[in-house]
Amino acid sequence: MTLLNVAQIIIALMVIVIILVQARGGGLGGIFGGTGESAFKSRRGVERTLFRFTVVLVVVFILVSILSVRFG
Repeated sequence: MTLLNVAQIIIALMVIVIILVQARGGGLGGIFGGTGESAFKSRRGVERTLFRFTVVLVVVFILVSILSVRFG
């Protein structure tokens, strides 16, 4: 049980860090659509890899959370 809780915390911290790395200096204006950039753009290279890694981490986090509730 403790192992699942520790894994959950570590994965959550990793997701937070990866999301912060992806939000490269947009500022508050970018959150509300204040930038002049197009909302739709293709991800390439490292950005695509970070995005896919984020999705994988979130899925793993959800699975660990379900296991934690199931066996807790």
